[in-house]
Amino acid sequence: MQAIQLENYGIEHLKVAKVPTPEIGENEILVKTTAVSLQYLDLLTVENTVGLNIPLPFIPVSEGVGVVESVGKNVTRWKKGDRVLIPFIPRWEAGKTTPYHNALRTGMQTSGTMAEFTVQPENTLVRTPGNLTDEEATSLSVAGLTAWAMLVTQANIKAGQTILIQGTGGVSLAALQIAKMSGLKVIATTGSKEKEQKLKDLGADEVINYKDFPQWSNEVKRLNNGLGVDITLDVAGNETIEQSILSVKEHGFVGLVGFMSGSKLSFDVFPLIMNYIRLQGYSVGNAQELGDLINGIEKNNLKPVIDSIYTLEQTQEAFQKLKSGKAFGKIVIKF
Repeated sequence: MQAIQLENYGIEHLKVAKVPTPEIGENEILVKTTAVSLQYLDLLTVENTVGLNIPLPFIPVSEGVGVVESVGKNVTRWKKGDRVLIPFIPRWEAGKTTPYHNALRTGMQTSGTMAEFTVQPENTLVRTPGNLTDEEATSLSVAGLTAWAMLVTQANIKAGQTILIQGTGGVSLAALQIAKMSGLKVIATTGSKEKEQKLKDLGADEVINYKDFPQWSNEVKRLNNGLGVDITLDVAGNETIEQSILSVKEHGFVGLVGFMSGSKLSFDVFPLIMNYIRLQGYSVGNAQELGDLINGIEKNNLKPVIDSIYTLEQTQEAFQKLKSGKAFGKIVIKF
């Protein structure tokens, strides 16, 4: 089968290669990949920026969708031709995560989705939404699920609340769409004049350009009747965490979902303690939560935002686009 292999660390070492087609066990499914999408973690893995030291050669990327090609003899949930989402944490079916669940992640501890075929477990595959194309659905198993688990499971969002969305990556735009679907007021930030109108078109009630307002927490409060917001998801880490904390009101929720500006955090804990703010780290979610997200997507006809679609042979270009930070939505590679 064809796959994209990382032969050495660096985008320039992503190559189309011929590798053996994997064999399935009695409780496993062979999934034919139709599309994948890129996230920041994939870039860190390919460039080995945070020292994951993935053994090479390696098939990268965490998000993907496909069609069931064949099933093991004990499989009852799925049949050939079913459209499915490839899980990021393939052992995590429901409930809270455990060390057993966390020990295996697609595109990290096990081969990623950039292969013509992958082997998946029966119990954590989730059906692809009927209202979405495969390309539209590629971002759901990581970006979409992260936003859903943070907002619905962890922050317990309610209609009438206000949320601060940061940037225009996959998690942030999914959070914006889920928030609007749930009846929240949305304030969004961006550093791009061009993206300001796109955020408004997607449903943002207010947009702040953080280049115009470096201390953007003050502008957040001005736009929210002098109050902090109920919820924000911090996607950048080191350079944004302090402003995130200052942007939420008493008993507010700050979800840590990214570290694009650095994972070593340094901030004043005084406002965090005095305002009873909840600082929550979280990584994706389980198959049950993904199923709930799928139901919400279908009932509301929600369409994830795609920036651009590339071919397998254009994988290096797709990663360069991701690295540029210029994307609005997900970067998809179609098989």
